[in-house]
This record gives sequence, structure tokens and C-alpha cells, in this order.
Amino acid sequence: MVYTNKHPALLIMGIIFLAIAYLAESGGMGGLIGYLSIKKYIGEMVGMGYAFGAIGVIVGAWHMWGNHEEGNLDYYLSSVAGAIFILLVAMLVRWYIAPWVAVMSKAMGPIMGAKYLHQVLGLNYVVLGILAGIIIVNVFRIPKWAENGVRLSRLGLKTGVILLGTLYSLAELQSLGKLSAIMVGFFVLGSVGLVLMLGRRRKIPNSMGGVLSAGMGVCGVSATVAAAPVVQAKAVEIAYTIGTILIWGVACMFIFPIVGNILGLGHIQFGAWAGTGILNSAQVAGAALAYQPDGIETLKVAEIFNITRVLFLPIIVLWLAIWYVKNEEGADRSDINVGSIIIEKFPVFVLGFILMFALSSTGVFAPANHYKGKYFDNNIAASKLLKDSQIATLSAESGKLQRADRKAAVASLIKNKKVMNIADETILRGIYNAKIMSKGSNKILKTATKVVRHTAKMIKKFRQWITLLFAFGLTGLGMQITVAAMKQAGGQPLYIGGIVGTVKAVLSLIVIVLFVRETI
Repeated sequence: MVYTNKHPALLIMGIIFLAIAYLAESGGMGGLIGYLSIKKYIGEMVGMGYAFGAIGVIVGAWHMWGNHEEGNLDYYLSSVAGAIFILLVAMLVRWYIAPWVAVMSKAMGPIMGAKYLHQVLGLNYVVLGILAGIIIVNVFRIPKWAENGVRLSRLGLKTGVILLGTLYSLAELQSLGKLSAIMVGFFVLGSVGLVLMLGRRRKIPNSMGGVLSAGMGVCGVSATVAAAPVVQAKAVEIAYTIGTILIWGVACMFIFPIVGNILGLGHIQFGAWAGTGILNSAQVAGAALAYQPDGIETLKVAEIFNITRVLFLPIIVLWLAIWYVKNEEGADRSDINVGSIIIEKFPVFVLGFILMFALSSTGVFAPANHYKGKYFDNNIAASKLLKDSQIATLSAESGKLQRADRKAAVASLIKNKKVMNIADETILRGIYNAKIMSKGSNKILKTATKVVRHTAKMIKKFRQWITLLFAFGLTGLGMQITVAAMKQAGGQPLYIGGIVGTVKAVLSLIVIVLFVRETI
């Protein structure tokens, strides 16, 4: 079978990318850049425009006039059109549509304290990219020439998660890991148990209850696929479960950031909530980036919680296998190897994440003692030392500190005009996160800790690629969210899934607000 379509779309998209790059580089769109305040994106427009424009033109010319024969070359090059299509939509949203929405929102004035409408609703390039994808697939449909490449969006998301492993330090992961293991363990086991209990009360088949409990409790579609054989789920029951997961996950992807903005959750708090309460990896990433589109701190926390959930998958599959045998009359287990199912269905990208973290911990990408992708070095220029006015502000407020270690860290900062060691930096970070001192003093402390942290060049590149991979993947995800797929959710599964999902989301939010702080 020949997959390549003779169509000019890829060639045209390549020319569009080249035009954007040329106009951004030459100043031809200076007025638009000034109006939208998108000067920070010029580098992206030029670099990506020329790179992907060239790919689009070259491969597009081959699509139009090349000799297409069945084989691997035809299959892989046929996917380029869909991939460039996703990327063009994602970048148009990131560079132009989202900034325009922000301009319109600011023109309306603040609506909640100092926040504008687009900030409260989370109308940034991530959310708008997903919405653009949903509109395209449901209103206009995916063009035939793009169908093969649109599937690559999932590869983009999983590659982004793997690269996230490079940004964690051992100390950071240990702290987040403890928190995530406790929270996720409680809510995963509790969700699975609650689905099974409600399933018995609502008299749905054990196979339906089993596969739904895995999907709602662990990690969405991956858990559904892994649990289906051990509970002998029928195709229609798998479809019901995936439909329920899709409806719930899409709703959470948009609702969670709005609630987080209203409550003023910090990056760690929101990341922990999204990673616990949302099901699929893609939807977790979407919510985290929607909440913090200009950084990846929230995404990092959310993915640690998400990966912790995935690590519970073998336990849940074993639990369901035992539960099904005990509760299903005539259940035949002779032809099912639970161990092989776990190995075959376990998400490979999690192993990639762990491998990249292991390499990062050895200092391959950045010094091994890095924190949040940055390493400590206080050999800074004199211009970055604290000014006399800043020293005076801290000295006047140092009496507010009660703990001896906090007093000592601030005293050392005042004396040396810079942070002297990692221990002091950690303490100072805790002070401004706890908001013990005034807003002005907290700003000084935050600045002092920032100037002694430096991002390794390799880590900086990884951050840029991670942002682009998730923008690409989430826009493509939107192109795979169809109304027809969401209609697959049956009445009882949707009812049970809605109850369990809501309970988990609300209870985990309460726990996070009460017990999780912005220090790790």
C-alpha cells in the first residue's frame, strides 16, 4: 500500500514557515510583533521557520512529483505532512493567536484582583492549541493527507516526558517521590476500590467494573489496556471505559487550571493535584502547561505524580486478577499470564524517563547537584551583589525571623551580599516561599537565590525542546478528541466514573491545600 498523497499542502505549509522566518528576521512584521508583544518569539520564528520550512518544501516537492512506491520510505515520509500540519497550527496559536487573546483580555481590564480574563480561564497557547485541534477534527475533519502524521502527536508527548527526566536532581526527586508515593498510593488504591464497590452496587458485570477501576484509578488508557485481559473485558466494555476516561480527562484539562487560578495554588500544589486527579499522561501535561505556560516547574511536579501512578500498574493488575477469580463464577485463568501482560503493557516512556533521570544524576547534562535543572555557583559579577538599599531592607526585617538557621542564613547574606552555600540557599528559598517577611524583602531573597543558580546549556536546550514537544503533542491530541469517541461512554460506566473522578479530584485538592507547601 502506498501511503503518500499527491497533494500540495505540505509544500504550501513549508512556504508559509519560510515566509514567517523571513518576515520575522527582516523586520517585515515589526508592527505586528510590537502590537502582540511577541519579541521573545522572534528566535523561534526564525529558527523553526527556516528549519521546518525547508523540510516542508523538500518533502512536499517529493509528495507532489516524486515516484512513490510501497515501502518504509513511503510510509515515514507520508507522515511528514501531518506532523508539519500539527506544528503549524501549534506555532500559529503560540506566536499569534494566544498573544492576541491576551491583548484583547487586557483591554477589558482585570476581572479578579489583578488577574485578567485570559489568566483566570487559562486561555494560553496550550489550551487554545488543544481547542484548535478539537475544532479542526470535529468541524472540518483531518485532511486525508494529514491522517498518518497526526498520530505522531503521542510520540511527541512521550518524548517530552522522557526528556523531563534530565531536569530532576536526586534530592528534588526524593522529596517529590515521597510526597507522590503517599498521595498517589492512597488515591489510586482508594479509586480502584471505590469503582469496584460501586460496580457491585450498580450491578454492572465484573469485567466492566474491573477494567473501569484500572482506567479511573491508575493511568487511563494504558491501565485499561493492561487490565482488560486479566478481567476478560469485552471490546464494548473497553470502549465504554476509554470514552469515560476521555470525557472526564478533557473536562479536567480545562477545569483544573481555572480552579487553580481562583485558589492561587503554587506550582507544586497544582502539579501534585493534576498528577493525582487527572488520568491520562497527555491530559496531565495539558493541565500543567495550561496552568504555567511560560515555564515547566508545574509540569515537572505533575509528571512525577503521574509516573508514580503508572508505577502502581503492576500492583493493580495483580489485585484485579485475584479479585476477578474470587468474584466471577467460571472464570478461566489457565490461558492468562499476568506477568507477561504487565511486561507487555507497561508504558515504555516511563522507563525512558527513569533512564534519563539516572544519566542526569551522574552529571552528564548538568552538574550532579543541580536543583530544578540549575546548578549552584556563587562566583558572580559585582553588579549582581546585593545593593546597600537591599541590605538595609533585610536588616530592618531580620527581627521577624524566629528560627536560628533562618537568622544565620539571612545574616550571612547581609554580610557577604550574596548566598554563600547551597544550605543557605535552601533556607532562604524556604523563607520567601513561606512569606515570612514583607513583599519587598521576599523579592530580594528570591533575586539573591536566583543569581547563584545557573542553567547548563544542555538543560536549556532540553527545556526549549520539551516546551515545543508538548505544544506539538497537545495540539495533536486535540485533533484526536472527537465527539464520536466521547459518545462511547455508556450510562453506568460514565455515572460510576464521574462519581469516582469527582471524589478523587475534590479530596486530593483538599489534602493539597491543607498539607502541601511550596517547598520541597
